[in-house]
Amino acid sequence: MSAPTFFFYDLETSGLSPASDRIMQFAGQRTDLNLNPVDDPVNLIVKLENDTLPSPGAILTTKITPQFTLEEGIKERELAKILIDEIFTPETIILGFNSVRFDDKFLQHLFWRNFYDPYEWQWKDGRSRWDLLDVVRMTRALRPEGINWPKTDDGKPTNRLELITKENHISHESAHDALSDVTALIDVTRLIKETQPNLFNFLFKLRDKREVKALVDPNRPAPFVYSSGRYGSEFNFTTVAYPLFPSKNGNCLVFDLRYNLDDLIQSTSETPKAPDSAETPAEPSLYPKFKELIYNRCPAVAPLSVLEKNDGWQKISLDKETIEKNLESLKKNLPFLEKLREKENSREEIKPGIDAESSLYSGFTPDEDKLRLSSVRSSDENSLADFHPLFKDPRLPELLLHYKAKNFPTSLSEQEPEEWEAYRQSRLNRQAPLFLAELEKFKKSGADDFILEELFLWYESLKESDS
Repeated sequence: MSAPTFFFYDLETSGLSPASDRIMQFAGQRTDLNLNPVDDPVNLIVKLENDTLPSPGAILTTKITPQFTLEEGIKERELAKILIDEIFTPETIILGFNSVRFDDKFLQHLFWRNFYDPYEWQWKDGRSRWDLLDVVRMTRALRPEGINWPKTDDGKPTNRLELITKENHISHESAHDALSDVTALIDVTRLIKETQPNLFNFLFKLRDKREVKALVDPNRPAPFVYSSGRYGSEFNFTTVAYPLFPSKNGNCLVFDLRYNLDDLIQSTSETPKAPDSAETPAEPSLYPKFKELIYNRCPAVAPLSVLEKNDGWQKISLDKETIEKNLESLKKNLPFLEKLREKENSREEIKPGIDAESSLYSGFTPDEDKLRLSSVRSSDENSLADFHPLFKDPRLPELLLHYKAKNFPTSLSEQEPEEWEAYRQSRLNRQAPLFLAELEKFKKSGADDFILEELFLWYESLKESDS
């Protein structure tokens, strides 16, 4: 077995939706566990396909135009192969800054579109993943000593990477360039590891969801410290929470003990509603008091004992008396919580996407199809033309059509070019209204004329290829 290594990575994308937007830059750096670089950095531009109109706001931020990706980039299929064969090697710990909630999802969809297992890269052969954003949040909230922490112009705490580097005199040449962001993140990670090694090493273990479950267990409920973007900058995104019961998907619904449930019930006459997802609860009046904690997203959690040192209770504006009072209120309101549990158990599963490419989370691919996925990846243009697998997963035939059209167009059958073109036009037609509205907004604001012109030319070129 090879020695474990970190692989820090970052993406620049055509927009914010992992299901419909695309990766335009992948950058990363492997280090040993002491954060010393191993091998050369990776910096790859990825061609934007002609079925995608990027968000003008995203392109104005990254300065990576679609035309530049065509000149300098590799195909998505090539990126997926490089990641699996060369980068996400066994014993690699894959990490970034907000990567679990954002970048990792783009990679899951990348692998899905290119006939790889969307999840094995995260756990198989000793691999694991980690996310430094919540590590930064908990460090700032509980052990801020030794680091300069930025604030917004109006005095609110902020954990933007480019501001942390600025406050601590860390070189960060070009924010929103993926490789520059990776280099800066490694330096910030080193700063936390050196100034607060005990907290760093404790949170490092929480890559393993079993370690999280040992601390947050609804079968043996106990208050715990929890840092999350849900909990607000005024409290450094940190609170004391309490595990209520398992959520429908095997995770855990927790309650923010900063609040008193009696007071919340009196303030709303509505029936309690379960969260629609981990990110967006359906009940605004209870937001963000109830939250789904997802075990495999490396949450930053800790036992209450961490608050006993370094004025921990004061740092998060809480005290034991408040927690005990609010916990008592919680336990008195079992009928309310039971209704919430019923709502949670009746929550609808994720709705399927509008096409195969955006329907990754509609279900797992049957085991019978795994060998067929491998056959697609290993096939060239000629063999794909004669490849007609009987997929059990109903999403895969459409996915295969898209894969062939993007990578091996001469492998398409006589009727498939027409099917692909119909899909491509439909996708562009869905994207065009927002794209054009954003373009017009940025033109009026005096944004970069060159980039806006390039984006309009990209739009025009895709319209021409429609005809």
